[in-house]
Parts: sequence; C-alpha cells; structure tokens
Amino acid sequence: MTHAARAAVRMVARVRLARTGLALSFAACALWLAPVHAESKAESKIESKAGSRAGGFQFGVIGHSFKTGADETVLKRAIAGATQGNPAFVVATGVKAGSEPCSDKLYAGRHALLNASSVPMVVSLAGSDWSGCLNSAGRSNAIDRLNRLRELFYRDSETLGAKRLPVTRLSSSAKFRSYAENAHWQVGKVLFATINLPANNNHYRAEAGRNSEYEDRLVANRAWLHRLFNLAVRQQMEGLVLFSDGDVGLEAEPGFSLLARFESKRDGFAEPRKQIKTLASKFKGKVLLVDTQVVQAAEKEPSIHWQDNVGHLNLAADWTEVRVAPASATLFMIKGAAEATP
Repeated sequence: MTHAARAAVRMVARVRLARTGLALSFAACALWLAPVHAESKAESKIESKAGSRAGGFQFGVIGHSFKTGADETVLKRAIAGATQGNPAFVVATGVKAGSEPCSDKLYAGRHALLNASSVPMVVSLAGSDWSGCLNSAGRSNAIDRLNRLRELFYRDSETLGAKRLPVTRLSSSAKFRSYAENAHWQVGKVLFATINLPANNNHYRAEAGRNSEYEDRLVANRAWLHRLFNLAVRQQMEGLVLFSDGDVGLEAEPGFSLLARFESKRDGFAEPRKQIKTLASKFKGKVLLVDTQVVQAAEKEPSIHWQDNVGHLNLAADWTEVRVAPASATLFMIKGAAEATP
C-alpha cells in the first residue's frame, strides 16, 4: 500500500471515530436533559391547572372546630362538608382545643386526619395548638410545641392531602428558617397566604422578659407581609387572602372587631394591623382577611364585611365555602350569598 493510500485509510478512521464520539455525546445530552424536560412538563401541568381555574373557583375554610373541646367527629364532619364541592383547596385553622393535651400522639393523629383530605389541605395554626401548652412543671412549653408542629405539618413545600398544591414558605429565606407555618400559594390571579397570628393577643405576654417569641415572630411577620403585598403588586394580582387565627381588628368600625384585646398594657396586634392597613391602601386589588374569632353571634351565616378594598370574614360555622368570581365587584363572596357592594 502506498503512502498516500495509508494516509487516506487513517483519515477515514478518524472521521468514523469522530462521528461515533459525536453520537455518544448527543445520547449523553439527551439522557441528562430528560429529567429537566420532565420537570418542565410537570411545572406546565401545575400552571395549566391553576389557569383552568382562573375564570372562577371556590375554596373551603374550616373554622376552629375545637374551641369547646369537641372530639374529632366535629373536624371529620367539617372536612367532609368543606371538600364535597371539589374546591381548589381547603384551609383548616387549628388542630386541637386548648383543653386537649399538647402531645406528639395527638398532633400525629390530627396530621393523619387532615392529610387524608381528598383535596389540597392547608393547615393554619391556632393559638390553642401551641401558645397555651405547659410542661410537666406547669411552665410554658409553647416554643417547643410550636417547633414540633412545624416539623410535623410543614416538612416540605406542598400542602397536605391526597391531591397537593405547591406552596412557598417563609422558611425558604435563610433569615427566617424557623417560620415554615407562613406559606403562600396562587390560584388564578389570587394570592393566598397563612400568617401565624394567634388569637390570644398574638401571644404577647405581659410578664417582663417573656416576649422573645412574640418579638421574633413580629419581625418575621413584618417581612412576610411585605413580601406578600410586593408579590401581589408585582404580579398584578386581583386579590390577596390572608388566613389567621386571630382577628387583627383592622378598623374599629362596624364589621371590624377589636375584640377584648386591650386586657394587657400592649395590643399584640397593633403592628400587623397598621402594616396591613398601609399595604392594602397601596394595593389595587381586593384584600380578604379570614379568621376564626366569631364575634357576630347574631348572624346565623358567615358574611364578608367590606371597607374600601378590604374584606373581613369571621367564620361563624364549622366550615364555609368562598367563591372567587373575577367578574364580580367584590371578587370574593360566600357561595350562594347575594353579592354586596364594597
């Protein structure tokens, strides 16, 4: 074989080797991109599901069913009622009565019950779940029990339930790593969020030197409210809904109750009330505050009371279904109730 022929053979071999390497590279890239593509498809499904409800949907709210120390039958009945209409999600406020033990066993049992929901289930903590807990020596065990609830109910970035929704937690911020109970999620053009504001004067303790939990949570909630309203403005949301145990008493006007919250020298809700009022005044959409402090005993059915762009709903029943109707003047209304002008 001549020198020229041998050179030609070597050239052909190099070309074949290069083509083989290129094919292997493309195959490797395809395998590496496969999970990314699958994840993108999953995200698209979530967005598509949210978009399908953008024209109008409903959600359920379970009031704090354990105020009188009722057994689990009350909660089971409320879950069955709140989920029967296939709502986008259900929010349950509180997992136990103040008279019930603050035990891991009870917490685990309530977690299992709420997690069995057929629709996405969000748990919004009540003061009776943790703030009144005592240890065997009769001293406050609130912080330990609050941390246990966080570990059990807020372990990942999803709701509870057989069907789940992705949520974003305040604990995703390194500065507020502990506050996993504060979460937000979106359906259509409405932003929903929970905020830990316990009904017993926001767990403000009048005794000197006992308010570290309150002060730290005050800072976390301040940052959380700023984040929520900034997000709602930036994404041009039509509405923002805040779920809490306590009624912040946004206005001392008809429809907005202050409760008996001046029993101590300091109003534990003063700062979040002022902040919500200020932020809401700069938001073009509707703001709905939902809490479980029933103060309008004369009303047989729950109703939303409006002042400017802020609505307030005290739950007066075991569970309530709220309809989101983008074409309506108020955006939010109790399902089946007549629309009111804000």
